[in-house]
Amino acid sequence: MAWGEGTEAPFAKIGVLGGLRFGLFAVIFVLGTLPLISLTLLSYMVERLTGGRGLSDVFIKTWGRMGRLLCGLKLEIRGTELAQGGAMVANHVSWSDIFVLHDAAHIHFVAKSEVKSWPGIGFLANATGTIFIERRATEAKRQQQQLKERLQKGDKLCFFPEGTSSDGRRVLPFKSALFSAFHTPELLPHMWVQPVSVTYFAPKSQAPRFFGWWGNMSFGGHMRTVFALGRGGRVRVTFHAPVRAADFADRKLLAAHCEAAVRAGMAADLAEVGQEMAVD
Repeated sequence: MAWGEGTEAPFAKIGVLGGLRFGLFAVIFVLGTLPLISLTLLSYMVERLTGGRGLSDVFIKTWGRMGRLLCGLKLEIRGTELAQGGAMVANHVSWSDIFVLHDAAHIHFVAKSEVKSWPGIGFLANATGTIFIERRATEAKRQQQQLKERLQKGDKLCFFPEGTSSDGRRVLPFKSALFSAFHTPELLPHMWVQPVSVTYFAPKSQAPRFFGWWGNMSFGGHMRTVFALGRGGRVRVTFHAPVRAADFADRKLLAAHCEAAVRAGMAADLAEVGQEMAVD
């Protein structure tokens, strides 16, 4: 089966108790999200008026932790997140990566502009400080300036260079074109890049690919299954050594270095628990 095509295996049956758990967690998520996102938006206004920063990060990180806990995931962190402003590039397993990475590090995501119009998700992405990148040449200069300002402020910008999510047992090839926004003459002097491996470990009663979201899986069906049955799961975030973008002759070499680091990190994680990494 080609990646992302065909019919995937059905979701695990959640039963009556699982259904009740999902209903409860869904209510908690909505009731927790409303005040936290409201406080985040309010803190943006305060930060603009005072010139301060950091208050909004507290609420965003709390929101990520809430989502991660509702997914049933215990968080393990290895390595140290980038100290200065720069880019983090991570493999992409599922929608739950958003919660996990917000909880594990002080980041803002970089996403394609289409995400902004997605119902619900677009609003949450915008509220949590996501930068939306348009692929039109006429927007290139403005976006480069926006990225430069965010980096100079010390922001850490995270993106998924695979361009899609996976089953969590492989790292898909990194698209070097997604590095182009950071590998420009305007940004190279300011640009540090840190590869990040994200590895999920399913609850003992579930298949190893339980947390992966890929192919034709519906968002609602997968979220329902994870909220209902995710208790006992783990996720490991490994921060690899950061590199200077200026040390690489072009974006393809930078992408290849980051892909190799992320792939090795996941392979080591899976080997530790006796599981093999899938080979594309």
